[in-house]
Amino acid sequence: MITRRGGSFGLAAAATRAGIAALRAKAPGGPVRWERRNYAGRTVELYAGPAAVAGAALGAGRVRPAAGFVVLAAGACGAYDDVVGAGDPRRGFREHLSALRKGEVTSGAVKLFGISAAGLVAGALLKERLPDKVLAGVVIAGTAHFVNLVDVRPGRAAGAVLVLGAPGLLRQGAAGELAAAAMGAAAAVLPDDLGERAMIGDSGAHALGAALGAAIVAGNGRAGLLAHAAALVAATVYGERASDPARSIGARKSACAL
Repeated sequence: MITRRGGSFGLAAAATRAGIAALRAKAPGGPVRWERRNYAGRTVELYAGPAAVAGAALGAGRVRPAAGFVVLAAGACGAYDDVVGAGDPRRGFREHLSALRKGEVTSGAVKLFGISAAGLVAGALLKERLPDKVLAGVVIAGTAHFVNLVDVRPGRAAGAVLVLGAPGLLRQGAAGELAAAAMGAAAAVLPDDLGERAMIGDSGAHALGAALGAAIVAGNGRAGLLAHAAALVAATVYGERASDPARSIGARKSACAL
């Protein structure tokens, strides 16, 4: 079993690194299209995002095809928001839902409903009873959104997946293997992300979160799913409060350095 977990971790990590190298070599549309300014004004690459989607989807799909599907879907919705929503100052679901009530379909709203629908489809495939299917969908979509919520500074999203996924490695079967796949992709992008050479964007953050959510679903029964779903819904409702701790970690470090 340890070998299978190691295989999932290694496959996801290797595929992610290979994806970064391939995209950097080809740079579809030219290198400038793959550059962004991060929160500190530094120029970073965007190759890590799509590569993380591919690596996590490959590693998760090897264990459960439904998990691979939802990782790809979450990554695609995140990529849509990265491209179409670039420059949109609105943050959080409340602002996007408010715009939707006024008749404007924002990229954030597309992302919200797209990932939610994909999560429900994956949950229906991963669980047998109807209540468990619904709870599984909420957990997968909620985890994808939560990981994106903490992606407010370099390395926060990938680091969160590594920390939150580690206990899953102790579980038997698909849960441990899916946790390993999510962690493998996260580990592959973490050095460049922390070093502010790359940015995983919404595409990478949502994909890593969906892979982690699938691992949670595979390792929990109804009571565990209900507890996770309640916590994730609360984190979504109070989105800024969930983001603030991740943002303040870097602030405290900077203050200590001074």
